[in-house]
Amino acid sequence: MWWTYALLSAVFAALTAVLAKVGIKGVSSDLATAIRTVVILVVAWGIVFFKDNPSDIFTLQPRTWLFLVLSGIATGLSWLCYFRALQLGKVSQVAPVDKLSVALAIALSVVFLGETLTLKAALGAGLIIGGTLVLIL
Repeated sequence: MWWTYALLSAVFAALTAVLAKVGIKGVSSDLATAIRTVVILVVAWGIVFFKDNPSDIFTLQPRTWLFLVLSGIATGLSWLCYFRALQLGKVSQVAPVDKLSVALAIALSVVFLGETLTLKAALGAGLIIGGTLVLIL
């Protein structure tokens, strides 16, 4: 079932790039990111209130808070850079470079999480890097 959500994530990410490129014309990339973030905030908390138990927030461990906050900072910085790149470049170039995050995530998972780098993952990461170079050069 995980692959269904991963595929949907890819579809929505593709839509994000195209919709953002249209919406960012004549707007500061920082303001566009802030608007996007507010929308995501409302949607995410809406899901928590209707689907989950919002009081679970009080049971989270400090380590969980730390890494979720750090992840949020990384996400915010990624979005700010992504929107600025979209403002300056073509979607057909920005999106592939952004997807280098897949290859970087594979490398970081090996270094920091101790995951095993399989031949399949290494080959896939190499193909992503090669494909990105083909698209941007």
